[in-house]
Amino acid sequence: MTSSATQGMKTVLHPVSDLAQAKAVYTALLGVAPQTDGPYYVGFEAAGQHIGLLPGGGPQGLTSSLAYWHVADIAAKVAELTAAGATVKEAAHDVGGGRLVATVIDPDGNLIGLLQDQ
Repeated sequence: MTSSATQGMKTVLHPVSDLAQAKAVYTALLGVAPQTDGPYYVGFEAAGQHIGLLPGGGPQGLTSSLAYWHVADIAAKVAELTAAGATVKEAAHDVGGGRLVATVIDPDGNLIGLLQDQ
């Protein structure tokens, strides 16, 4: 099996209980206004990274931050990881604009986020 390298960990999502308060804190931290600012998601682009805020944990029901590894071919990477012993938590799906995300669980129960921009 051939391995495809990732493009790095560039996206981190944080579940928040108060989106307005979290937006103020992350705006102060990052020194930039949100690029995406909605009632269901606030996203920042800073220093080559994407930082996202999810009210109530978002669609995955996150209870802690989740970093996403950017990959060129999400289906191939999910197949490679499951062949190596990971299990699929959330199959690859489009979250808007052609962006695909998936999560897998490593053998110790850690979540691994995968993201493919199209």
